[in-house]
Amino acid sequence: MKIARFTNDGVESYGFVTAAGIVDRRDAGVDEATVREFIASGRVPEVPAEAPAIAVEDVTLLPPVELSKVVCAGVNFATHRVEGKLAADRPEHPTIFTRFPDSHVGHGAELLKPAASERFDYEGELAVVIGRRVKDARVEDALDVVYGYSCFNDGSVRDWQKHSTQWIPGKNFERSGSMGPYLVTKDEVPRLGASYLSTLVNGEVRQHALIEDMLFSVAELIAYVSTFTPLEPGDVIAAGTPGGVGLFMDPPTFLQPGDLVEVEIDGVGLLANRVGA
Repeated sequence: MKIARFTNDGVESYGFVTAAGIVDRRDAGVDEATVREFIASGRVPEVPAEAPAIAVEDVTLLPPVELSKVVCAGVNFATHRVEGKLAADRPEHPTIFTRFPDSHVGHGAELLKPAASERFDYEGELAVVIGRRVKDARVEDALDVVYGYSCFNDGSVRDWQKHSTQWIPGKNFERSGSMGPYLVTKDEVPRLGASYLSTLVNGEVRQHALIEDMLFSVAELIAYVSTFTPLEPGDVIAAGTPGGVGLFMDPPTFLQPGDLVEVEIDGVGLLANRVGA
């Protein structure tokens, strides 16, 4: 199942992606008003074959779940650690930071290059969406609480990220990151570890890595994060980016207005955003 959240003629809603387009949740007989409520309900709707569908190109896509708690893993691929001149070995604990809801847009929306910086960068990542409340998850059970996945761009303002040892300022400029296009339930991606994550800028491949090459797995990240904060249905863990970011190119190459950033994960989808000023 693929879930899309969108606005259509100024009205926000969500629905289910079919071959014909998006079937609004009301036309699928779903009463829950938000994606988070729908996830928490545990329902699996039967979308009527005759239900009217809206063409994807006729709506404005939003992040596919209403964002609240967005927890991000930093430097979670050895290739990214090496290019940043860190030890390639897995550290004792994952690096964790947070992003605010208003720092994200959906597929097709413009990312905003901040006026305060010329060092706006991309980071293609896997987004993991939680399906039920969990606290103190065990690694061996952690995947049971996963609802699904999406593509994620952890847009980073590098100079603000390095103002101190705390990364939060550089990770939270308004509309600097994105998530989408859809929320894909985990049954649609049975071999997630074998999926490739790729990031392209203006058609040029900048990042390309297997999901299974993450230093801390999805299960390990859920177990670690849920130890210090409870995770609720609809919460998001962004699982980290591989090597190939603009900061460490020779010379460093940052995003400019008009650039097209695409994050693609096999079985999950393709998230595309142009950069605006």
